[in-house]
Amino acid sequence: MDAKKPLNLDELMEQARGAALKSYSPYSGFRVGAALRLTSGEIITGTNVENVSYGLTICAERSALVRAVAELGPEIRIEAMAVANLNDAASAPCGACRQMLAEFTLPEAPVVFPSGDGVRKMAFRELLPEAFAVKLPR
Repeated sequence: MDAKKPLNLDELMEQARGAALKSYSPYSGFRVGAALRLTSGEIITGTNVENVSYGLTICAERSALVRAVAELGPEIRIEAMAVANLNDAASAPCGACRQMLAEFTLPEAPVVFPSGDGVRKMAFRELLPEAFAVKLPR
């Protein structure tokens, strides 16, 4: 059995940047990628996929989350995440992403993302301090 690799947030950010290269964003041109590090050590990536209606667009973070659940099941837990974009703009996860991620993310999980003054790192619980939560059976 392989030992789990130590957490490397720089590597996680590189994986998020790689995912952003695959973005489908013909309307906004805003290319975003996300990388989720699971407690199993696996890294799952996702990218934003736009739709002409805009409302049906899916963000990179939710794309990665849905992929993780679809591939590995609802028991997954996120121990770290990175968000990157290719537009040199601040891009913390939006409210919808934060709320969806809250059901699967450890409260102390570090989240790294571009901010107005460089890359910011904070615990998930700080990113969404008043999450709507229901205690689900595990």
